[in-house]
Amino acid sequence: MTDIMSREQRSRVMSRIRGKNTTPERYLDALLESARLEYSKHSRDLPGCPDFVFPWAKVVVFVNGDFWHGWRFPRWRHRLQGFWRNKIKNNRARDQRNLKKLARQGWRVVRIWEHQVEEDVLDCVVRISRAVETTSIDWEAVTARLRTLPPLQKRNRLPKP
Repeated sequence: MTDIMSREQRSRVMSRIRGKNTTPERYLDALLESARLEYSKHSRDLPGCPDFVFPWAKVVVFVNGDFWHGWRFPRWRHRLQGFWRNKIKNNRARDQRNLKKLARQGWRVVRIWEHQVEEDVLDCVVRISRAVETTSIDWEAVTARLRTLPPLQKRNRLPKP
């Protein structure tokens, strides 16, 4: 199957895809900040450069894109060209290596998928708060902050199985 775009068009489109501060990350960042949790972002000294790091609780959070990190990849990999199939397969293998390295170093890992943020971002914040074992979150402040954010678009970015 050939690409529907020229090499130049594909290159221009792909160069605009961000790896950091994606929309799901920004949503979680805003809500975690309103929850008054202390964390750092994109820690390069940890395997996989986690999106959120809670060093005081030894918890890291990855916000994974459904396509790039292969959510339910076996169901739709046959729809991709060889290059993309290998790219996502390698991304998934790298993710697993990084998760194992972090676990060996004593970190607890929370993986949140892009579609989970789009479907219920508050549930994602609850998962993180449980992982860091905190009960001191002001949920009224979190929900108030959520009301100020623009609605998240629920988009299907995966090829149909």
